[in-house]
Amino acid sequence: MDINVFRGIMSGVLMFAFLGIVFWAYSKGQKKTFDEAANLPFEDEHEDRPNLGTSSSLENKKHD
Repeated sequence: MDINVFRGIMSGVLMFAFLGIVFWAYSKGQKKTFDEAANLPFEDEHEDRPNLGTSSSLENKKHD
């Protein structure tokens, strides 16, 4: 077995692994999971953090 045969086999294996990941990522079963993950930055942060009694300057400008 030559090193070039090994490289060819590994190229084929990695190509099929890549295509498998692409098909998994674009499958319909993953859409809901990815949509929820995409909206995580927009969730309300105040639910998780305790109220420290201080407001940021950005919050003060928003209320003015």
